[in-house]
Parts: sequence; structure tokens; C-alpha cells
Amino acid sequence: AMEEVCAKFVSQKISKTRWRPLPAAALHPPDVFATGSWDNEDNRISIWSVGDLGNAGVNGEYQGEPQLLCDIRHNGDVMDMQFLDQERIVVASSTGTVTVFRHHQNNQTLSANHRWEKAHYHVDQDTSCGGAACTGVICNNPEIVTVGEDGRINLFRADQKDAVRTIDNADSSTLHAVTFLRTTEILTVNSIGQLKIWDLRQQRNEPSQIFSLTGDRVPLHCVDRHPNQQHIVATGGQDGMLSIWDIRQGTIPVSLLNAHEAEMWEVHFHPSNPDHLFTCSEDGSLWHWDTSTDVSEKPSFLHQGGRSTTYFSHNTINHSVVSAWLSNDPTKDRMEITNLIPNQTLSVNSLDILGPCLVYGTDAEAIYVNRQLFA
Repeated sequence: AMEEVCAKFVSQKISKTRWRPLPAAALHPPDVFATGSWDNEDNRISIWSVGDLGNAGVNGEYQGEPQLLCDIRHNGDVMDMQFLDQERIVVASSTGTVTVFRHHQNNQTLSANHRWEKAHYHVDQDTSCGGAACTGVICNNPEIVTVGEDGRINLFRADQKDAVRTIDNADSSTLHAVTFLRTTEILTVNSIGQLKIWDLRQQRNEPSQIFSLTGDRVPLHCVDRHPNQQHIVATGGQDGMLSIWDIRQGTIPVSLLNAHEAEMWEVHFHPSNPDHLFTCSEDGSLWHWDTSTDVSEKPSFLHQGGRSTTYFSHNTINHSVVSAWLSNDPTKDRMEITNLIPNQTLSVNSLDILGPCLVYGTDAEAIYVNRQLFA
């Protein structure tokens, strides 16, 4: 009953999936995405097209599977990947190297445009085995921020050979992910349950604020900032919990939501419709969290398309969840949660959403595209 999803089996475990950003004035849905792989003899960065290629079905829905446009070998596991612009992709490697690849659209090839060798390292940059995994990368063209297992934060510029700024001992534990809060501020999450804000205008190498999960210091693996309300942040951790934070108040999450049964690998607010949030997990599930309308208005959603949908009344979680994530609007007393993958298999490592389109990648050596997310 999941006919709107098309799968493409590839002979590698997919660690990251990212839509190519659309030009500002574009009206069409996204049609190109990139993937990175891990845990294979020969890891690759690949560019795929889901353009309709003349085989749209009767209702115009997409029929064919994604087509490989080009790929290139990548040294080490792809730990993270972000588009810098329409043509360039920044890739974080388990070797500690950060590479900018360029997608040449005229002849459909990929080339390594620039490389920061061992941007992350354990002992010193010169020892052969000293590389530390670069775990996260975030871009705000031309700026690129990377974090790593070595607790280091680097600020690069796309056109400059050397780092603009490095905070060497930013964290004594592993940094797992990073996001921009605003152009001069970043937010990191680490392996002892802390969220830290760094002001890149300050020369000092300490965070301007530290937030922390209470109790067990559960490693945080992923973070995303609400696109319109920059004080709202979502994180996911090793225990599968979703945490919503309001960085204007307090130092602990405003709500903790029971989510997955294993590590949450990625969390993403929908970029243009942030009442919708998506999470994926080692447990093989991908959840769509919808706070947009009162559930009672949508009975048709209950068992649509073989999806398993759970409703949480806000009373059973935390009344402050409900922008929909924080306000106490009494009409929004519920949140609807749908598992978009009813038959769970191996880990869902990565997801990305743009417009009506979702792409995700798994350890089952497959990539999946749903182009009618809100149909």
C-alpha cells in the first residue's frame, strides 16, 4: 500500500541522503539528490535524478526509480554531507578529511574541488594514523563548519586553503552534530548529552551557553533548528528520545518525547512547513511528527495506506510541546505520529525533506524516494 514510495537497491550501505537545493525562484519539486555510503570496501558519493523522464503515470505521479547521474570514490565512511550550493557538496569523512566535491551538470561528472586533509585528528596532523572522524558538517555559503570525534570545531571558507578559525579543545567528548543558529552562532551536540552554543565572533574558545539533558548523560546524535523560530531546537539521542529545546529559557529541554527504540540518527524540521518534523532510527523506522492541525479533524489518516499511526494526547507527554512545538494553544492538544516505514528492517541512517519530497537511505543497501509526502 506504499505505492507512492519508489526504492532503488544499490550495492552499498547508505549513510547520508541530501536533496540538491532548489534555485530561489523554482516552482518545481526537487529532482536531484546526493547519497554517501559507509562500511563498504569502496565508498562513494553519488548523484541521482528523480526527474520524471517521460514516464509519469496516469495521474502524473512518478513511476520510475531514481537514475544514477554520476558517482565518485570517497576515502573513508561518509559521516555527513551538505550541499554548499547548487553544484558543490561538502563531505565529512571517518578519516578526518573534509572534501568539497563539484557536480558538473553539463557532462554529469563529479570531481574533488577542494580537500582539507585531516581537518580532525587525534594526536597531531602529521602522524599517519592520527585522523579522527569528522562527524558533522553544516554550510552557510561560503562558510563551512565541521565537528569531530576529536572535540574540535573548524570554520572553513569554501575558497580558502586554511581554516578561518579552529577551536581545538572545544569539547572533551565527541561532538556528533552541528547546526547554524544564526550566521555568527553555531550549536553543537556531544556524547554526554550536552548542547552548546558558540559565538563565532568571540575570540574565546568557550561556549556562550551550555544546555544539558538531566540524569543519564545520553549521547546526542543529531540536531536541527526550527527554520522560522531560531530559539526552537530539536535533538535526538542514543536512547531514541526526541528532545525539544527553547534556548531562550532554562538549560534543559522543554519536552522529552518517547520516540524510537534505538539510536535516532537524524532529525529534520520540514524547511517550509515546520509543524512537521521527521526522525529516523537504527530501529528501522522513520517517523513523521505532525503538530499542524487538530487530529480529530483528520479521521481519514488513521489507517491510510497501511501506515501505523500513533496519536499522543499532549497531556500524556508535556503540555509545552505544542510555535506548535511550544505554545499552549488548547486547540492543539494532540500530535500525530506516523511511521512511514511499516515493515521495519535495518537502520534508517539518513533522511532529507524538501517541498513534498522525502528521500532516505538505509543499511539494507537501498534508497527510497517519496514525492507525495502530503498527498
